[in-house]
Amino acid sequence: MGKALWISAAGLIILLFVLFLSVSLGSTNLSLSTIWASIFHNDGSRAHIILQNVRIPRMIVTAFVGANLAVAGALMQAVTRNVLASPGIFGINAGAAAAVVFLTVQVPFLSSGNMVYAAFVGGASAAVVVYAMASVFKGNHMEVHLALTGVAVQAILSALTQGMIIFNETQMDRVLFWLAGSVSSRKWEHAELIMLWSVPALLAAFSFGRAASVLSLGEELARALGQRIMITRSLMAIIVIVLAGVSVSIAGPIGFVGLIVPHIVRYLIGVDYRLVLPLSALFGSIMLVLADLASRYIVFPYETPVGVVTALIGTPFFIYLARRRKKEGK
Repeated sequence: MGKALWISAAGLIILLFVLFLSVSLGSTNLSLSTIWASIFHNDGSRAHIILQNVRIPRMIVTAFVGANLAVAGALMQAVTRNVLASPGIFGINAGAAAAVVFLTVQVPFLSSGNMVYAAFVGGASAAVVVYAMASVFKGNHMEVHLALTGVAVQAILSALTQGMIIFNETQMDRVLFWLAGSVSSRKWEHAELIMLWSVPALLAAFSFGRAASVLSLGEELARALGQRIMITRSLMAIIVIVLAGVSVSIAGPIGFVGLIVPHIVRYLIGVDYRLVLPLSALFGSIMLVLADLASRYIVFPYETPVGVVTALIGTPFFIYLARRRKKEGK
């Protein structure tokens, strides 16, 4: 517990520092004194407007999306006992994205709030399809079947999404940047929306820490310890869909955060999910804010979608995990 406390304290300090960098760095760099003045003595100057209307809502959205995806990935890895599990790998992000794009091209005047519900339905539908298809396979390696089926469903949904965009060129520019995973141009309405859904969902996820730890040990042991497996899994699945759905509806299908962060946290503090889940939220925020900072300078002064940065980091990590599982014979 002492080690976890030190790691938590260090993580909070790092998070505060990267949040400061997030609001201070960009095409226009802002000093600490300017940031302080903007918060407490806003005079309507250009720097203060940039901070209040652009940088702060973007920072909030980025931090919550990172936390949401990391916690969703940690829950999925615990429930499925699959180190490759994440909202992106299992097709939930792709399902949510397909639903949002469909509504965007068919009913372009819908608000962000309505898009969230579309993302929930799309993510849940994709999860049900992946689980149903994986259940058809024979053998005892359900976790492998889920991962393979998830990748296949993700590819199909991504192709359908691209097709919808091609046949609706008027929405192409707007949607393509979002599909790559972007927190650019997020406004206060997006920040308020993601906080509205994320805060209760994250708190609910943290309350399942003990249940996630028990489920990660296997079904037989979980039943022996009195765990109601179907109910617990269903509730966790709802939490994952809410966390991933609201994140995708606002920032697009950003991948690999939910895959990488839980592994880092478990390496640091072990497999007690009462600690893994809140620390995954903390380090998920740190990772995505850092990725967002990097995205601002790859082709400066233009911005790269943050999803591209996480993919550059996550793809080698995914290959490493897959190769390690093969060597271990799992």
